[in-house]
Amino acid sequence: MIVCHCGVVTSGDIAEAMIGGARTVGEVCRRTGAAQSCGTCYFSVRQVVCQHEQHAQPVAEEAVRAAS
Repeated sequence: MIVCHCGVVTSGDIAEAMIGGARTVGEVCRRTGAAQSCGTCYFSVRQVVCQHEQHAQPVAEEAVRAAS
């Protein structure tokens, strides 16, 4: 799904940026180019970041348990 039409940034691009180490909406925007032109997609980017964090948290917790 395209999240930022100006920069043609998809939700997959956002997920990749987060997997690559981006931890804030600002970092995601800088890495992907989202919200750099008009900014109207900022809240959509934030929503995708929050969804990715919610999905990643249980996976990270399971990895910690498995390593213990």
